[in-house]
Amino acid sequence: MTIRLSDLGQVFLVCGKTDMRQGIDSLAYLVKSQFNLDPFSGQVYLFCGGRKDRFKALYWDGQGFWLLYKRFENGKLTWPNNEEEVKSLTSEQVD
Repeated sequence: MTIRLSDLGQVFLVCGKTDMRQGIDSLAYLVKSQFNLDPFSGQVYLFCGGRKDRFKALYWDGQGFWLLYKRFENGKLTWPNNEEEVKSLTSEQVD
């Protein structure tokens, strides 16, 4: 099954290392408290752990949160290190 994140809404990359043990509530709180963004906005927020071989996507669909998890069997992600920044991605960068 393929999910195109850019079809869901604006995609934001949360820079730096995120504790991948965090669930929906913790990640939504992080989006609101650290970056002053609205996790209920219908935008997609991407988080990456220290290994850089997996990421989580948090998305509000109007009825509830989706928490998507992707682990790469080969290779690693290139992820910005600045933990105090969120970057907006274009659909070309996401897909």
